[in-house]
Amino acid sequence: MSKFTLFIMACCTSLCSVGVHAQEVSGRVISINEMFSLADQNSKSLRPSVTGVNEAREGVKVARNARLPEIEASLSFSYLGDACIIDRDLSGGMNAPMPHFGNNFAIEATQAIYAGGAISSGIELAKLQEEIAKLDLENSRDKVRFMLVGYYLDLFKQKNMLRVYRRNIEQTKQVLRDIRAKGSEGIVLKNDITRYELLLANLELTHTQIQNSITILNNNLTTTLGLSNTITLEPDTTILAATLPVEDKENWTNAAFAHSPSLKQLSLAVQMSRYQDKIVKSERLPKIGLFAGNKFDGPIVIEVPPINKNLNYWYVGVGVKYNIASLYKTNKSINRSKFTIQRTMEQYDDAREQTELAVKAEHIKYLESYVELTTQQKSVELANQNYSVVSNRYKNDMALITDMLDASNSKLSAELLLVNAQINTVFNYYKLLYISGTL
Repeated sequence: MSKFTLFIMACCTSLCSVGVHAQEVSGRVISINEMFSLADQNSKSLRPSVTGVNEAREGVKVARNARLPEIEASLSFSYLGDACIIDRDLSGGMNAPMPHFGNNFAIEATQAIYAGGAISSGIELAKLQEEIAKLDLENSRDKVRFMLVGYYLDLFKQKNMLRVYRRNIEQTKQVLRDIRAKGSEGIVLKNDITRYELLLANLELTHTQIQNSITILNNNLTTTLGLSNTITLEPDTTILAATLPVEDKENWTNAAFAHSPSLKQLSLAVQMSRYQDKIVKSERLPKIGLFAGNKFDGPIVIEVPPINKNLNYWYVGVGVKYNIASLYKTNKSINRSKFTIQRTMEQYDDAREQTELAVKAEHIKYLESYVELTTQQKSVELANQNYSVVSNRYKNDMALITDMLDASNSKLSAELLLVNAQINTVFNYYKLLYISGTL
């Protein structure tokens, strides 16, 4: 185990003392993994993507239908009027009686045996569309999860801030009681008391604002998770004690290249453009198919005079069809498909590069958060020492009220910054997971 990993474990262990109070408040304690599971089941934001997967899956079945034979049946009834027979010079016309009632029934089946690869390419194209739909669901799921992580850790942060403010409010009230006692003895100016009363009022106002933020975040979480808004969610404090992996940025980059849903979609888009190119080129190839049919017609009008009987016959054969116009019509389509392939490949290369840059940037922030954490822990320690010294000096009339105000504000600021640093470390880790597609 590296020294840096040991350092991180030590930092995380020290954070537990700040967050253990979270479970003192009544409510449902929920872990991040449990939150993810509920979101996967209940989030309305994922439903369109789930439907999209089902739609694409049916699209594969539709594409496979192209391999099945085409069967057409027709049935008709008609009335035939009498014919008129005339000479070639349009003279000497005479009436020719016809059987008046006609019928026609035909059934024909055709089976494509070669379509220039268009059918197989269409099926593969539909399969790729299904894979893209699955990746779209995965991408949407990761977005929802990362959004929830933001709500979750912000809720954690706000609850910790609430406890910090509560402690400072009680501390300020105690100081206010002390200086009021001195004020009754005429030792303290009334203005000093007023200034501390103002400080207390501002602390209580911020306390109320934090409570409102907690309510909003709780509603956001419960709504997304499909839970009742009456439930009060409590973050699992053990997250601060968990050992977060510290890996080289190359490992994170490789993970992103292998698992990023967006990169996978762009890679599939390249494959789709190639299959679309095959479909375009298939227009220049002949189409070969088998056919078979049966016809039942009456009357027989090819005879003169017509025969008032039904004629039934069947037939089978093989046919070849070639669109001569494709020789000059498909050139532009083929050229366009080449540019489409090139564009999708360029998009993939660019996305891969941007992903690598994003991973490197977030990896730096992730490591930086531990440095910030250590700094803020030291700042809190110094701020507490300073507050204790100034408080004792003030009680012994060796410091001014302004000194007390400055020390109190410095202590509060340091404690809040430590809370932020604690949560930011966890957040940066989950952001790395999100960017690398491993959330």
